[in-house]
Amino acid sequence: MIDIVGPIIPSLRRYARALLRDAVAADDLVQDTLERAIGRWHQRREDASTRAWLLTILHNLAINTMRRNNRRGVAVAIDAVEESTMATLPSQEAGLAQRDVLRAVAQLPEDQRTLLLLIALEGVSYAEAATITGVPVGTVMSRLSRGRERLRRLLAEPGETAARPMLRSVK
Repeated sequence: MIDIVGPIIPSLRRYARALLRDAVAADDLVQDTLERAIGRWHQRREDASTRAWLLTILHNLAINTMRRNNRRGVAVAIDAVEESTMATLPSQEAGLAQRDVLRAVAQLPEDQRTLLLLIALEGVSYAEAATITGVPVGTVMSRLSRGRERLRRLLAEPGETAARPMLRSVK
C-alpha cells in the first residue's frame, strides 16, 4: 500500500496547503486523509484512480475543516509564524506578483478556486476533477472557465482588459 500511496503524498500536501493556506493544518488534513484511506482501503475500487480517490477524501475533509473553522474562527499557529519569518525571501518583484496571484485566487468563489487548484496546480483531468468534487464534467468546465476569466480580471492592471500572460491553460 505504501508503494501506491507514497508517491501521491506530495500532491495531497500541495492541494491541502492551497485549500487551507496553513501548512500545519494542511499536514494534519493529509494525515487525516491517509488515516481514513487506510481504514477504508477495502472500499477502494480497483479500476479507479487511487490519486483521485485520495484527493476526493482530502477534498471532503477540507470542506468539513473549513466549515468548522468558519464556525469557530481561525487561530494562528506560532510554528507557522516562525516558519514564514525564517523562510528565504523571494525577490521583491516576484514576491509582489506571487502575493497578487494568491490574493486573487483567494477572492474566487470556493467552487471555482477548488477546480482551478485541482486542474492547474495538481494537473488532474477534468474527469478526475468531476469525480473529486462530485459535479458533472460540463460543470467543471464552466466553473473553471468562469474562474480563469475572473482571475484574469482580478490580475489585470487598471486600463487593461486581461492579464493573460500570467495564466496558462492546463488542459
